[in-house]
Amino acid sequence: MAAAPSRCLLVTGPPVSPPKPSSFPPTTASRPHAPGFWYPQGVGKTTLVMRVFETLKGSHPNLTIRGFYTREVRESGERVGFEVVTLDGRSGLLSSSKVSSPESVRWPTVGKYKVDVASLESLALPELQVKEETDLFIIDEVGKMELFSSAFFPAVMRVIEYNIPVLATIPIPRHGQDIPGVARLRNHPGAAVFTLNTGNRDMMRDTIYNQLNSLLQNR
Repeated sequence: MAAAPSRCLLVTGPPVSPPKPSSFPPTTASRPHAPGFWYPQGVGKTTLVMRVFETLKGSHPNLTIRGFYTREVRESGERVGFEVVTLDGRSGLLSSSKVSSPESVRWPTVGKYKVDVASLESLALPELQVKEETDLFIIDEVGKMELFSSAFFPAVMRVIEYNIPVLATIPIPRHGQDIPGVARLRNHPGAAVFTLNTGNRDMMRDTIYNQLNSLLQNR
């Protein structure tokens, strides 16, 4: 008997080794540079996920898709943080290098960014509630910033265990090592990992779309 198709599709990038600090330009990383946490520019995980989302909405206009994605916040061309955006357009702060409120003193940090866990939870957690009418979850991403929330990863795992397709992004492993929560997700028996690079974006987008399309037709 053929194995059931994976219902949790995880998009990541190729493993990389960070450059030496002396050769690391300040604008090279698309996510903050911190020990054990480095992302190269231009892998395109969020772009791929959102293109698949838009294509699915066009081909299946009655789908109920829930979830969120992350995008950069820029001021005068400089990246100063990230925000969480729900698929229906609501947004809120995920992290910032500019925030200086009394509350932010206690926020966890990744590199130069302070992570607003309460803001993340207020937007992301309701989107991760399992409801029968949901056809697909999109989670961009399950990464170090998001995992500062003690409620976030359990909510993700509840979604994964449910019989609803999931398209999610996970960080690029550094020296082949994932952070623990990401490793658990990557190794989940219902997950399939798609490694994105600059040469296979179109192929990966089509492959992921086709697999999701098949899963949705069989629901």
